[in-house]
Formats: sequence, C-alpha cells, structure tokens
Amino acid sequence: MNSKTSRSCALLTALMFALSPSIAQQAPAAPAAQAASASPAQQTFSQEDLDRLLAPIALYPDALLAQILMASTYPLEVVEAARWSKANPKVSDKALEDAMAKQQWDPAVKSLTAVPEVLKQMNDNLSWTQKLGDAFLAQQQAVMDTVQTLRAKADANGNLKTTPQQVVKTETQGSQTIYVVESPKPDVIYVPTYNPSVVYGSWWYPTPPYYVYPPAYVYPPGLVFATGVLVGAAIWGSCNWGWGRGSVNVNVNRYNSFNRTQISNRNWNHNVNHRRGVAYRDQNVARQYNRGGNASAAKARENFRGRAESGRSQLKGMDRAQLNDRARNTNRGASAATRDKRAGAGGTRAAASDRRASGGARTSASDRAATADGASRSASNRAASSNARRNASSSARGSGFSGAGNGRATREASQRGRSSRSQMSNRGGSGHRGLGGGGHRGGGGRGR
Repeated sequence: MNSKTSRSCALLTALMFALSPSIAQQAPAAPAAQAASASPAQQTFSQEDLDRLLAPIALYPDALLAQILMASTYPLEVVEAARWSKANPKVSDKALEDAMAKQQWDPAVKSLTAVPEVLKQMNDNLSWTQKLGDAFLAQQQAVMDTVQTLRAKADANGNLKTTPQQVVKTETQGSQTIYVVESPKPDVIYVPTYNPSVVYGSWWYPTPPYYVYPPAYVYPPGLVFATGVLVGAAIWGSCNWGWGRGSVNVNVNRYNSFNRTQISNRNWNHNVNHRRGVAYRDQNVARQYNRGGNASAAKARENFRGRAESGRSQLKGMDRAQLNDRARNTNRGASAATRDKRAGAGGTRAAASDRRASGGARTSASDRAATADGASRSASNRAASSNARRNASSSARGSGFSGAGNGRATREASQRGRSSRSQMSNRGGSGHRGLGGGGHRGGGGRGR
C-alpha cells in the first residue's frame, strides 16, 4: 500500500468518527429485540462446534448423557464435586446419598459423584465442559438433534449396536429416526470408551473433535465398556420425551429417592444461583438469566455498526474536495477542543497559584502574631526580673539594718539575696529559650 492510499484510508476513518454524532441522530439504533433475534447465521455455536463438542459423549446412555448436559451448565460446581470425589473415593450407595445431602451443589452435579470417572473427565477438560453447557443452554434443540445425527453416523459405520452393556433401540418420531441408548440394568451404568475421530467414520471437519482422555491415550477399536458402576437412583436424568422437544427431563421417582425430595415436575430448568457468577457465552441466555450486563454493550455495538454504515454511505457520495473540506472542519474542531483543554489547565494552574498565595499570607500573619506574642512574653519577663531585684534589695537592706550587731540575721539576708538573683537568672534563661536573642538581653543580661 503506497503513502497516498494510506492517507486516504486514514482520512476516511477520521471522517467516519467525526460523523458519528450527526449520524446517530439520522439513523436510530435497532431495538434490542431485533438485535437479540437469532438467525442461524447469528447463532453462538455453529454446527461444526456442536459436532466437535458432542462427539465424545453422543454414544453414552441417554440417562448419563442427560446428566452430563445438565451438570455442564454449572462448571465451578463440577470442579468442587470432582475434588470431593477424588478425596472420598470409597463413599458410595447410602453413604453417598448422606454425603450429598450435606452439599450445596446443584442436584445434577451431585448425581455425577456416583460416576467419578465421568466427573474427573469433565474437570480435566473444563473448557470443553463450559462450552458444552453454554451450547446446551443456548441451542438445546440443535444439541439434541446433533446427538441423533452422530448416533446415525456411528450406526452406519457399525459402531452402535446392542451389547451386554447397552440396549440400542430406534423409534420414529414424525419423519425422524430416534436412537435410544439405555443400560440393561437401570441401577448400573456402563460408560463406553471410543475414539470420536474414528467411530463416526472419517471425520468431516479440518479441526478434530474434542477428546475426554489425555492426548497419549490409546483408544481401542469401536466401543469398549469399563466395569459397570452401581449408581442406584443417583442418575435420574432422562431423554425419554425430550428428543423431539430439544430438552432433557427428570425421572421424578429416582430424583426424589436420591435427593430425598417430593418433586412432581419432570421438566428440567437451569438454576442461575448455581452458576456461581460464571458468564454465559450466549447473549440471549445472559439476558434470560438476568446476567445481561453485556446487553448494553451489545446495543452499543449495534449502534456503532449503524453509524459506521451510515457514515460510509455518506462518504461514498462525496468527491475529493468535499472530503478535504470535511477533514479540515474535523481538524479545526479538534484544535478548538485542544485549546479549550489548555485554557482549562491554565485556569487550574492560576487557581492553584492563588491558593498558594493565600496560604503564604496566612503564614505571614501567623508569623507576625508569633513575634508579637514573643515580644509580650519578653517584656513580662523583664518586668518580673526588675521587681525581683527591687524586692531582694529592699529585703537585704531591711534585714541588715534591723539586725545590726546580729550576724546570723545578716547572713540569712545575704542568702535570700543570692537566692533571688539565682531565680532571676533562671527566668532570664527561660526567656532565651523561648524568644532567642531578645529574651537573653531582657532576662539574663540585667539579672547578672
């Protein structure tokens, strides 16, 4: 890009920002409801995102899958539960129910403590867990449809069939074939292990799916099941009537048994209080759960986009001379704003100077008052010293005359005179300490 083209681009950018106030009046922002409308192109998670997120768990039993989707909407509580499970590996059955009754986590998270390996995977892959939960809250129908699409692919590749560890059934709902995966024993969960890049056939995106096992993990071919986990009533999630509705539901009997409650509503609803302040990635979800502090920011972005588009439309109709005129007006406005700022700064400095001058005047007055007070004390000290000398002299003369011929009386008078002079000398020294040279002359000088 040459310098002439760079200057032209910079000029256009400056003019667009300069036009913002006038454009805002001419082109009002779209209502928030319009901004929030979600067309497929505006959805937070693309189909590729959903395929990658759901590939590691789409073949899990329906009940466990539902439990994972619900719990993933509370990522911080998943972390806490995983830590608790690691610290209490032998707690199970009735003791696990008792322990979970004391915890404050969401019931969906509590249930996964019965399947500690799954809870560990969610904790070890926390970024995946949070994205999974955000996708489920924002696009539930798309999430459920994606699971069915992935199961169909696994079936087409011979990797989804009934085994001693799982029962696979197909149902027809409208024009859609629904794959149902269940455990042969309601109280036991068999967690499958499989490579999500292989089990569905050749992966169809450049970016591979997410994995729940570490990168060095060697996957077996097809699906392999670990030893079944006795979960009792802990896993109460269900997809029995949620596939066509794009949601999961609750097996109320199992829920009440494990959580010691008496609910009757089989609809699952996200509880924002257990979100623990974690932000929602989708703006519609954030507004739904009153975490829409981002709503104002989104509206501001929409307003700016509208102003920018209007600004570009105006600029397209201008020739070079008009563009130069608009640029000069913009520069003059910026220069005027700069002068105003400088003038304001000068006024501030002048005000500060006035305050310093006023402070100096107060300091000078204070000094004069202190000097006057010192002079007053000096005069008082000199008067006291003079009176003390006169009293001492009179006392000495009286005592000596009346005691003529009496040596003891004469000596006592002399001692009183020396004591008086000593006291006057001390008072003179005090004046020196308090007032400097003047105090010294007034007290100590004449005392001696």
